[in-house]
Amino acid sequence: MTDENKKKNTFTIIKDDSTDGHGGYGAGTVSLENMSSIIVDPNEEKAYVDMDAMHARSSVERRVKWIRDREEVQGGKLYWIVWVTVEKGEDGPYYAGVAGSEIRVNREIKRAYKSMAEHVKHMEKSLKGKIIVEHMDDPSKKLLGDFLKEFKPEMWENSTQELKEQLDI
Repeated sequence: MTDENKKKNTFTIIKDDSTDGHGGYGAGTVSLENMSSIIVDPNEEKAYVDMDAMHARSSVERRVKWIRDREEVQGGKLYWIVWVTVEKGEDGPYYAGVAGSEIRVNREIKRAYKSMAEHVKHMEKSLKGKIIVEHMDDPSKKLLGDFLKEFKPEMWENSTQELKEQLDI
């Protein structure tokens, strides 16, 4: 892996605490400091960190018109944006929350489908330490599991048995 790729593939997040603890404007906002977004691309058989997905600007989300009806994106390629939250436990950091959200992209017609409500719900569940990947197809779950294992083996080892069972395809 080149130094350039290492810089792109990091689990980091937008720094939070815009209020600096003063309780004024922005108080009560959700902290995304421990969350990262991973794109799982079963078409190319790869998974990678793309922090631009935090703002709906990932490489697969750009230059398409978003449609709410999956049927209007016939022939679209499947991708998953997986929201991964990292926490620190007794044995060190681990993948605490992992939730995959579907998107379908048809570049030929420049249309794509995603459910914003599902993405928001899955981000929230990930922040709360939930594992929501049962709806993902097996090849995508395997890609995600392999990526998490290889990215930080010690974090994978420290993760819950539930996560390991669901992604160890």
